Amino acid sequence: MIRKMICGAGALGTSLFAATAAWAQDAAASAAAAVATATPSPEATEAATEAATSLIKAPSAEQMAGMVNKGDTAWMLVCAALVLMMSVPALALFYGGLVRTKNMLSVLMQVLMIVSVAALVWVCWGYSMAFTSGSEFVGGFSKAFLVGVDATTYAATFSNNVYLPELVFVVFQMTFACITPALIVGAFAERVKFTPLIIFVVLWLTCIYFPMAHMVWYWAGPDFLVDAPTDYGMLWGWGALDFAGGTVVHINAGIAGLVGCIMIGKRTGYGKEATPPHSLTMTMIGASLLWIGWFGFNAGSNLEANAVTAVAFINTFVATAAAAVSWSIVEKLHHGKPSLLGAATGAVAGLVAITPAAGFGAPGTSIVLGLIVSPICYLFVSTIKNKLKYDDTLDVFGVHCIGGIVGAIGTGIMAAPSLGGQGVFDYTVFPAGFDAASYDMGKQVIVQIKAVLFTLIFSGVGSAILFFIVDKIFGLRPAEEAEREGLDLSEHGERAYNY
Repeated sequence: MIRKMICGAGALGTSLFAATAAWAQDAAASAAAAVATATPSPEATEAATEAATSLIKAPSAEQMAGMVNKGDTAWMLVCAALVLMMSVPALALFYGGLVRTKNMLSVLMQVLMIVSVAALVWVCWGYSMAFTSGSEFVGGFSKAFLVGVDATTYAATFSNNVYLPELVFVVFQMTFACITPALIVGAFAERVKFTPLIIFVVLWLTCIYFPMAHMVWYWAGPDFLVDAPTDYGMLWGWGALDFAGGTVVHINAGIAGLVGCIMIGKRTGYGKEATPPHSLTMTMIGASLLWIGWFGFNAGSNLEANAVTAVAFINTFVATAAAAVSWSIVEKLHHGKPSLLGAATGAVAGLVAITPAAGFGAPGTSIVLGLIVSPICYLFVSTIKNKLKYDDTLDVFGVHCIGGIVGAIGTGIMAAPSLGGQGVFDYTVFPAGFDAASYDMGKQVIVQIKAVLFTLIFSGVGSAILFFIVDKIFGLRPAEEAEREGLDLSEHGERAYNY
């Protein structure tokens, strides 16, 4: 999310990612690693001075009202609806098709109810914790229950003097809070009790997701940061780039899923009984809807309807296509036959990987990212999972966490203007400035790696503590008899299919 515009398309080489280590060796992390320190030419200085005279620093709410564009507002509301579609029905159908018939309804119910509960929690205290000033780790409760948030308040975008109605920003970010915990359940599908799961989700959102969203995405805004130079989240201050949720959503949920599947244990009969997907048709429908909805997820994260929105849109398109093709090629080489399940999984891996880089890269580098991420995720899904013997039912860790890691680190490379990337704006000056020559790819990669490691540790350890507490108090695992019967009947008293 924390990026800005400029620079067009670019070239790349297939050795792009192999050079990461070399770039990283001579880089030093710093709190402002991602913020380009511009050294403008006299012409640029004159242009900035002229622009500054027509811009208003730290505008009042009344002035912000005149800085709202109806096109931006309409676009963001559409994007919010698209992201909601990613959860229900897209993720529900994608996951539901992959489990056995006796557990189909339980997965649908879990996703539906997680979305519903998360929306309420977001309004009650989540938005305030994530997007108000507090500490560098988490916000406060000044906007709990949306106190003070109404049709006359506004939220900043990434452009000077461009604003959204605050409720539009609230509902867009709410959809992210809804889908992230829903991703987790795929890791231990078919073997978790419903009520303890919902309790875990409320705790996880409060203790893990909201602080992560604050640390990565909260900042004072382009018209205010120059006068409030420390008003931002910790990872934002590091300069970590995460356009739409590589760390906040995918690595965060993926590592939580891994911890959960290990702590809850393997499915009854795992490795001894066949557990084929009951409907790949539904999985294909779900994957397709995810792809469509993801345009709202990624392109909407620009918060405006402009050229960078188009950059994020096309990058999301081509990276996903490349990843689907790449996964099918790997399967063909490995097993002799490309599968629909593999192609759909590859598409999701591409969507995950491009998420943090969507508005920073170029179409060419996005294609390379898609081609690279599928073989890496395939290795974890087909080989490493079996070697380490953890039962990640629907490969949440192998696709979302690993794909998120590849994308998050790759963002540091893809953002480089020399490769056609968008670079990074300096928001500590007014108006915000950009200097392509100041971008240091090596330093940015180091910052990205730091952000990935922090997310893995923070979410991994925090999730383990929450799983332990909920399991000891309520019990996460159903009885063996209930698990064999299927969660549809044992947890909900109904079947997905009555024929």
